[in-house]
Amino acid sequence: MPAVATPLRSLPTLQRLGSVVDRSLVDAQAVAKEWFLGFADAMSCGNYIRIASLLVEDAFWRDMLALTWDFHTYEGSGAIQQFIADQLPKFKPFAFKIRNDLIRLHVPYKDIVCIQAFFDFETTVGHASGIFRLVPMADGSWKAHTVFTNLEDLRGFPEKIGALRDSEPYHKKWIESREREREFLDEEPGVVIIGGGQSGLTVAARLKALGISALVVERNKRIGDNWRNRYAALCVHDTVWYDHLPYMPFPSLWPIYPPAAKLGDWLETYAHSLELNVWTSAEVVSVDPGTHGKKWSVKVVRCDGRERVFHVNHVVLAMGFGSGLPNIPNIPCQDEFKGQILHSSQHKRATDHLGKKVVVIGACTSAHDICADYVDHGVDVTMVQRSSTYVMSAKEGIPRLTGLYLENGPPTDIADRINASFPNFLLKLVHQRVVKGLAEADRDTLDGLRKVGFKLNMGEDDSGPVQFIWKRGGGYYFDVGASQKIIDGEIKLKSNGSITRFTPNGLLFEDGSTLDAEVVILATGYADGRTAYLRLLPGHLHDAVQPIWGLDDEGELYSVAREVGGRGPQAQKVAGLWAMLGNLAMCRFHSKHVALQIKAYEEGIFGERY
Repeated sequence: MPAVATPLRSLPTLQRLGSVVDRSLVDAQAVAKEWFLGFADAMSCGNYIRIASLLVEDAFWRDMLALTWDFHTYEGSGAIQQFIADQLPKFKPFAFKIRNDLIRLHVPYKDIVCIQAFFDFETTVGHASGIFRLVPMADGSWKAHTVFTNLEDLRGFPEKIGALRDSEPYHKKWIESREREREFLDEEPGVVIIGGGQSGLTVAARLKALGISALVVERNKRIGDNWRNRYAALCVHDTVWYDHLPYMPFPSLWPIYPPAAKLGDWLETYAHSLELNVWTSAEVVSVDPGTHGKKWSVKVVRCDGRERVFHVNHVVLAMGFGSGLPNIPNIPCQDEFKGQILHSSQHKRATDHLGKKVVVIGACTSAHDICADYVDHGVDVTMVQRSSTYVMSAKEGIPRLTGLYLENGPPTDIADRINASFPNFLLKLVHQRVVKGLAEADRDTLDGLRKVGFKLNMGEDDSGPVQFIWKRGGGYYFDVGASQKIIDGEIKLKSNGSITRFTPNGLLFEDGSTLDAEVVILATGYADGRTAYLRLLPGHLHDAVQPIWGLDDEGELYSVAREVGGRGPQAQKVAGLWAMLGNLAMCRFHSKHVALQIKAYEEGIFGERY
């Protein structure tokens, strides 16, 4: 086998490939089918050398469970050859079929031309799908620059939806039987899910479709309170068609950017309509190594003091970003301040501070939303910006970053797979171009912010917000109106000089200036979500828990949609503990990956993570 090396990353431009293409003469169907015939034959017989010959030298292959039982991105011919040589004998892929209706010539920029196509195939354990993108070579041939493979279903265990749903008339007393089911009076759940937000509910729904019962434990009084109980001005900054949940899309008359409380109500409706088993006003207080022949013993305490210990093989930790402790900056002399200090998680509404002088420390999404709400209610508010922020308008930016998800765009399941087929490190290169065009479209707003002293950046290596999202979960603002309020001086701005300490009447800055305040809001985010996981586990397991967010050296998210031990040497110690978090779109897509893995474990067909 050749040595595995990571090539220098770059986009497959015509200039770099040495190609000249007359797009009017390209028969995308013919080119894709010819390439696919060779690819399918080589895959079926495990000829990794031939497969590598069908790829450009710096190709990417991203696999989600289909050929690795894990999430991996391989870069370069050597790494891909090694992966294929190791894994094809285990999965024995066969029955390759190209999707004729999903072959497209794609020209995102004048110097980039590719052919994108979908395909399906089978393995020894499941049904899988794939996407490849071909680029033109100097000799007139076409080779793949990216290949994506994804596990769709397990062989013999399809989701019980559509034509496979229960068809027998229900003659039992439904109300009583639902109550017994919800309370688990007759049997224990197969899975305990900690957290009843979008992460926990989507996993519960996916597990139900695969015939696995799950109990969702939510500490709030109602499902959806994780959205309702946040600051009143919060709305979802992703478009509604980007955020559909599995099996139950949003109504077509919904607003494009739903208010948080409205989304909370929808999550409650979702849980009720899909008959998910949820305990509210309940809390998991410990997750210990199991007894009774199961991996984990989970202790649940309800609001009335009742306790119950469940014995399960799988626990899904779906507590979201806010599960970490509030990130409280170490600003000296807080005890000297005569006013009120609140973290943004404690702030509810602007009307709580009418007539007060408010300072908000932070300059990302929560800070902007809170400041705008104060201004709308006539409250004197100043934003303190300590470091630069990436800002884009939602109007211009969201369509560019989530352009697949449109009112009349492709079906959500197709868009999800196209989106996932771009490795994150490659997507960073694409976004460098996207962000450049976006900055031009937002020029007036960005120039206005600079003039009043607001500190801007263009994201990591000028790639916009996505790398910030993957690595930090913050650092950006999608402008829905607050930027103009800063430009117009309605939201006052303090961005020159770091904070030295609190004073009795406000804040003292390094440059000697002061800022009076009666209320200080710390819009400073949350600590590592891993802290909430560790609070539930005994100390001897803490070292086995990997990071819960951020990108690994392949550009894949740590822990998300997989076991929290990751690929670490101690992973087996926390086998059966899963992490699920992210926005609604991520939860829609990756919840199925979690459910498929759990089902495969329970049916004894899960292989070995590569």
